[in-house]
Amino acid sequence: MIRLFVRAAMIVAIVASCILPIRAQQQMPNQAAGTVAVPAQTMERLQQHLAELEAEVSELRAQMKEIRSAASPAPASGANAKLRHDTTDGPVESVVLSGSGQAPQGGAADDRSILNYLKGTTVDVSLDAYYAYNFNNPVGRVNLLRAYDVSSNAFSLNQAAVIFERTPDVDAGRRYGARLDLQFGQATATLQGNPLNEPRPNIYRNIFQAYGTYVVPLGNGLTVDFGKWASSLGVEGNYTQFQINYSRSYWFNFLPFYHMGIRAQYNVNKKLALDYWVVNGTNQTEPTNGFKDELFGLVVTPTKNINWTVNYYLGQEHPDATPVSTCGPVPVQPGLCFDKISPAPDGKLHIFDSYVSWQSTPRLLLQVEGDYVIQRLWANAAPGHSSAPSHTSGGAAYAKYQLTPRTYIAGRTEYLSDRGGLFSGVTEALKEVTATYDFTVANGFEMKYEYRRDWSNQPIFLTSAQDVFSKDQNTATVGVIWWFGRKQGPW
Repeated sequence: MIRLFVRAAMIVAIVASCILPIRAQQQMPNQAAGTVAVPAQTMERLQQHLAELEAEVSELRAQMKEIRSAASPAPASGANAKLRHDTTDGPVESVVLSGSGQAPQGGAADDRSILNYLKGTTVDVSLDAYYAYNFNNPVGRVNLLRAYDVSSNAFSLNQAAVIFERTPDVDAGRRYGARLDLQFGQATATLQGNPLNEPRPNIYRNIFQAYGTYVVPLGNGLTVDFGKWASSLGVEGNYTQFQINYSRSYWFNFLPFYHMGIRAQYNVNKKLALDYWVVNGTNQTEPTNGFKDELFGLVVTPTKNINWTVNYYLGQEHPDATPVSTCGPVPVQPGLCFDKISPAPDGKLHIFDSYVSWQSTPRLLLQVEGDYVIQRLWANAAPGHSSAPSHTSGGAAYAKYQLTPRTYIAGRTEYLSDRGGLFSGVTEALKEVTATYDFTVANGFEMKYEYRRDWSNQPIFLTSAQDVFSKDQNTATVGVIWWFGRKQGPW
């Protein structure tokens, strides 16, 4: 378009250069009257340039007409339109710059597409650190039976995490989504890749969650996830800023941390949701046997202040092969050489898990959890094989009272009966009480001050003397958590 305007200006200049001398001759006082003779060559050039000018102007009008036609289907609306005056032969028009209309230029449309994509995608970051002191002054500065706050008398990095998420938006026509949680720190070593559960733990150690989602258009919507996700067995979760206490309970430490497989949730109505999983196993990204575990669950929300979850998990956690360094003449990937275990234990794992949360008043939150776990080494008794089961049972109770918008106090008490040593390796009865004071310094910056007492009916807790154990341990902890991102609600 600019090229056409420049071309027209050049032609006008040439025409002017031919006409002005002629007019000057006509205005000379001593010029004879009559018609001024113009050289034939000049007239020929003038006519040629005029014809070119008419052709260029026609082309310019055609292009302007196309531009107006392309912009006319997108009507202006309020602040989403900007008035523009047409300098040719059209009326005042409106060009859509944003909103639901189409932009007249491809670049603007591309920019809008990028902004819409980023609007539905969140990137969140958290940093969780602490200092804990164990009054037993244990050898090696180890807090026994802790999931996250495992170190004593040390400034410790519990967890650094980055979360990428794009959730489905059915109303916008997007039924798919995905999530990726990358995790680093002490909690990663606790949660991820125990060699007893994973054939190749280091491959997946820093990938806490990685799954894709699709909402099947069935009834109220059937949400299906495929990949690796954090287990929802037990009331407590991974990210500390959304937990009542800083330290985690025995039950969080004992129940599965994560699963790899496929899960589905169907919302029957606003008060009832059904869950079903098929997974490799407990804390297994890669399985140790060919059995596929299952979970059957339901979530009941009778009122907006009460949420009740019930789960039944069926699994088989005993490996059917043992890792070896080499397995034949053909090279394989590291960690994929096995010797068969024959006969392989086939005993099942059963987990009955239930917890309820009740926001009894705007300031007071109450939670209760109950669990029963039973596992056998062999499904049926056989000569030389014992099938006596191990039982772990108990529960926990929580209370949180909001003192001010930025502070609260909380408490937890729990009991875990470990018959057969399924959790701790020793038949014992474990108990603990925890008191927490939480102070939100600013949005995204929180501090938790905590005192906790653990005790058992067996001397299992470490002391300052080698091979001397105590029936209790007491710890004091300060946790500091920073986080930021666009995700709303618990992560």
